Parts: sequence; structure tokens; C-alpha cells
Amino acid sequence: MPEKQHYFACLDLSGRRCLVVGAGALAAEKARSLSDCGADVKVLERGYEPSDLDGCFLVVAATDDAALQRRVFADAEARAVFCNVPDVPELCSFILPAVHRDGPIAIAVSTGGASPALAQRLRNEFAAVVGPEHVELARRLRELRPEVKERFATYEERRAYFQSLVAEALG
Repeated sequence: MPEKQHYFACLDLSGRRCLVVGAGALAAEKARSLSDCGADVKVLERGYEPSDLDGCFLVVAATDDAALQRRVFADAEARAVFCNVPDVPELCSFILPAVHRDGPIAIAVSTGGASPALAQRLRNEFAAVVGPEHVELARRLRELRPEVKERFATYEERRAYFQSLVAEALG
């Protein structure tokens, strides 16, 4: 059987309801990460009920209780709510990569759940390559997007133009 492949996407969680089940340090870390991205986060420190998932976009079951993890995952699956159980890939409909952020640049590395330690090591190595010049270039290119979209009719023309600007700036 081939290894599972995940579809990578950067989600806009602004204003979306996200649930974190758990009360420890891991739950606090997950809630903070979601909140930093603009999510409407509810941290569930009391007993879990399936109705807690009503209206949720995603849930993180950050608890050591294996039976509760399975219940949250099953309830999320039944409601088509994305679910992550840290360190239990088989109970995840999405996994979280190791992320480094610097302004508009985000570097994300995943090992498909095989080794968070390896993902963190690789993330740190890749992040060391990103400097202030990359952050500034990303900001300048973002500002150019509306003008370039008006100037060039096709995606291919816009892509070629931006690639030439990046090559010119970075060599």
C-alpha cells in the first residue's frame, strides 16, 4: 500500500470557529496557534459533548485520553469537521507541519506524521536560509500584484514576469 499523501493548503481561519479539546500545555499551544491566525477559538476544559462540534470548522483533540481522542475523531468525521489528534496520525483528517514564519513568508515541513522531530529539524535548517531581503522582496511583490494582473492578461505571463523579478533580485 502506498504511503498516504496529504494535500497541502494554507487555510484562512479568520473568524472560523475552531475547537480545542484539552486543558494542558499542548491544548494551550494549539489554541494560541489557531488564535494567532484569527480563528474564533473555544478551548474545552470541561467534559466533551458531540454537540460541542456544532458550527466548528476544525477541532484539535489535545488530550492524552485515547478513548476521548477516538470519540472526538469519530464525531468530527460524522459531521465533516476537520480533526487533528496530535501524535496520532490515524486519527487525523489533517496534520500540522512544523512552521517558521517571517512576515509574509511561511516555511512548512511535514514528514506525514512519521517524525515531528525530523520535521522541526528540517524547518530550522530551511528557515536559516530566509533573510530580511526575502521578507522585503515578498512584500514588494505582493504590492505589485494588482498592477501586474491588469498589465498581463494570462497567468503564464504574470508567472514569467514575477519569476524574472525574483531572479533579478536574488540572482
